[in-house]
Amino acid sequence: MKSLFQPLIWGIASVSFLSNCTQKEEKKEKPNILFIMTDDHSLQTFSAYDNRFIQTPNLDRIGNEGVVFRNSFVSNSICAPSRAVMLTGKHSHKNGQINNSVSFDGSQDTYPKLLRKNGYQTSLIGKWHLRSLPTGFDNYEVLVDQGEYYNTDFIANGDTVPSEGYVTNVITDKAVDWLDHRDKSKPFCMLVHHKATHRIWQPDTALFELFKDAEFELPDNFFDDYKGRKAASAQKMSIQEDMDLAYDLKLCDKEGEIQTKYRELYEAKLAKMTQAQRAAWDKEYEPIIRDFKGKKLKGKELANYKYQRYMQDYLRCVASVDLNVGRLLDYLEENNLLENTIVVYTSDQGFYMGEHGWFDKRFMYEQSLRTPLVMRYPKVIKEKSEITKLVQNIDYAPTLLDLAGVEIPEAMQGRSMVPLFRDSDSNWRKAIYYHYYEYPNEHMVKRHYGIRTGRYKLIHFYEDINEWELYDLVNDPDEMNNLYNHADKQPLVQQLKKELRQLQEQYGDTDRFTY
Repeated sequence: MKSLFQPLIWGIASVSFLSNCTQKEEKKEKPNILFIMTDDHSLQTFSAYDNRFIQTPNLDRIGNEGVVFRNSFVSNSICAPSRAVMLTGKHSHKNGQINNSVSFDGSQDTYPKLLRKNGYQTSLIGKWHLRSLPTGFDNYEVLVDQGEYYNTDFIANGDTVPSEGYVTNVITDKAVDWLDHRDKSKPFCMLVHHKATHRIWQPDTALFELFKDAEFELPDNFFDDYKGRKAASAQKMSIQEDMDLAYDLKLCDKEGEIQTKYRELYEAKLAKMTQAQRAAWDKEYEPIIRDFKGKKLKGKELANYKYQRYMQDYLRCVASVDLNVGRLLDYLEENNLLENTIVVYTSDQGFYMGEHGWFDKRFMYEQSLRTPLVMRYPKVIKEKSEITKLVQNIDYAPTLLDLAGVEIPEAMQGRSMVPLFRDSDSNWRKAIYYHYYEYPNEHMVKRHYGIRTGRYKLIHFYEDINEWELYDLVNDPDEMNNLYNHADKQPLVQQLKKELRQLQEQYGDTDRFTY
């Protein structure tokens, strides 16, 4: 005979079971976040994308054990604006950081601030470069302005403190130390922002043997004449004309015979070195200086020489980053943190490795528009994945919030990339929007905005210039042939202008533009 209380007993048991399940769900372990960013790291020098120049096994490991984004872009290819976009998930005109000269408004929402409000312990180590002090972090140790490659000062939670050593190693040391001493009862979000590979590409003395005998082939368009591209012809970032022998290439002779625009700035950096560092530095560069002075190079031979020196030092800086990323991955693995930590590696923008004869960034052309992005999180991301959809740095903040289970503010203009990990978003964007503001400046790159689709790119240079450029990226990946005035391309031009206007309206960037 069934008890009259049996349904009640089962009901109580069911409620208890559901309550326990809910409690377990609430106690589900939140993922840690390790966000690693370098400065000016080109896709061309990251072997997951391009293995012509260097092997980067530790960086590649993140992509091999997770995902490589094949079409990752920035919205404004310059340091401070790009950093602000990543933090806020908003384009430059919305977060206020349109160039390097203004101070970041730290009162607005950022993803570290929102994570902190939701139980995360947050830390920022390395380059900040946003003029105002960081907000939303339990701990920060940031470089003063750009920082130095050797013996740089840090601002540590408001106090200025010195350091000794090579900056990429020091930043990693500080990151590991914080991980060791953090509050282990909380999930963490740590941003590790390296100075490398920013100009002037000073290598670690321990890596001088790398690339010593390497000879790099000049890009096909190294001696570009910029035909049909008025804005490109006005820039001041040519390796041949604008790369400083003393400052950029370390050809600073003790006799003072090589006098250049930025020689004194370089000498000030040398003065910061310890005696041992300077001895190792001089041992490397003095023979190079003597050899250079004996060659008496001019014209294209001098341009090629400058390119080789640039590549050698830049790649040594990349190698140091790769080694130190390996240190962080090893730490996570040795401390059983690797499986529950979202690891992201990116750069604030791409960089020119001699394409169009250039160094630096800023232009909406591919080398500086595209940026590396690899992510690892085995609970959500399948290993050896590739994503070819168009993603942008406005997407980083909403993605990390989504993975952490934190609500994404409506003000964020990016989209969570999590559906792309499952290949479940058929309605993903078909085009990205770009806007660069920093003119006039040292490199004299004109203000411009534009749209890039899977195949085409339309750019408008404006203010003191009114020039349009159109590129077919399938038939002209090097962006040498401006098709804007071709009669047969006018229907395409009008369609792209329509789509460009739609993006400007979508992102609220329509104030000054009529066309």
